[in-house]
Amino acid sequence: MHDDDLVIVGAGPYGLSVAAHAAARGLDVRVFGQVMRSWDRMPPGMLLKSEPWASDLSDPGGAYGLAAYAATRGVRAEHGVPLPVSFFAEYGAWFARRAVPAAVDPRAVAAVHPRPDGRFAVVTEDGEVFGARTVALAVGVMPFVDVPAELRPLMPHGVTHSSHHTDLARFAGRDVTVVGAGQAALETAVLLTEVGAHARVVARAGRLTWNTVPPSLHRGRWEAARAPHTGLGCGWRNLLYARTPGLFRRLPATTRERLFDTALGPAGAWWLRHRFESVPDVRLGRTVVAAEPASTGGARVRLTLAATGSPDGEPTVLETDHVIAATGFTPRLDRAHMLSAELRDELRTLGTSGAPVTSAHFESSHPGLFLAGLLTAPSYGPAMRFVYGAGYTAARLVSGVERRLRAPGLPEVRDVRETRDVPGARPPAEGGVQDGTEAASRH
Repeated sequence: MHDDDLVIVGAGPYGLSVAAHAAARGLDVRVFGQVMRSWDRMPPGMLLKSEPWASDLSDPGGAYGLAAYAATRGVRAEHGVPLPVSFFAEYGAWFARRAVPAAVDPRAVAAVHPRPDGRFAVVTEDGEVFGARTVALAVGVMPFVDVPAELRPLMPHGVTHSSHHTDLARFAGRDVTVVGAGQAALETAVLLTEVGAHARVVARAGRLTWNTVPPSLHRGRWEAARAPHTGLGCGWRNLLYARTPGLFRRLPATTRERLFDTALGPAGAWWLRHRFESVPDVRLGRTVVAAEPASTGGARVRLTLAATGSPDGEPTVLETDHVIAATGFTPRLDRAHMLSAELRDELRTLGTSGAPVTSAHFESSHPGLFLAGLLTAPSYGPAMRFVYGAGYTAARLVSGVERRLRAPGLPEVRDVRETRDVPGARPPAEGGVQDGTEAASRH
């Protein structure tokens, strides 16, 4: 059986970016997964929260950015003008056709097993087995869906996760409760209202947070210095997260875990705020403490809510036709079921987070198994929760693959995204070199 140099599991922004860099380096690459599947399945009307210039997939020459695709469609990718998520999904498919020479195999990967010879067996959903010298796991966010324990017993009929819906029109005329306070929750509630549902938002937070309108890219030096633009939003803290993931990785594990839990917390996009005024029922400072069927054999759900932080207070009860949990994703290794149990049990994890430890080249503690995307966010910081982090990841991960393959005579890899961060700006260096190469996007 022929062993590919690199098998990539996942064909979203991170998987495609890694594939583009690996192919450009002359590696024998195979990619599994439906191209941009989770993006392509979002409900109509959703808009991209990230700025267009912070939403590029990464290729070494920088030829296939979002603006280049927009130009082929006669569209301008402008700062401060949100683009439809469907447009971004189409961009990803265009990128795959141009930057990834090998055709993407749309089959899902059912299992990745280590072999006695130090290589891997990759098993597709229909049972075909492929050999791989190295594997990059870039499976996006869907395996890591997080639903509160109180709601899980009613899945999937009474309760669903926001990422499970491709069209909200089926809820027209129905009462739907959305749990959460982030962009997914707020936008889902707005779209439900706009298709004729009675939408309700229940959130633990005592108030909603809204992003501010982004300032112009062309500002005076003082304004730019006070709140510099970054691919993760304005501000010096965001600049550190965006430009220095390698330094984030050097922080103590407890600090990284705390920042992962708190940095860039739930917030609605500035352009959604006026539309959110149409949502008729918003209950803040409330936590779901119990959920049960409203009647025997009935489809409705009865929720018990308590004041956040005061579980012994007087609860309130409401009935709803359906609950949508817009409660995010938790990157725990034990949810990566495509990795064999033997492999998962072997991998080192970070503190109490359950996320895997990764090297400076995105390699797990098992030699030859590389990780990309959300699974690496507890190690590398908030940038890896967004499309924006794909550029940083792809170049360094492929450099690590080359090291693992011991490919001789290849020049040092360099990612052009490092000089294309904010349009017209040159980012600072990351503060040194780590392990030879460590110098210094979403929904």
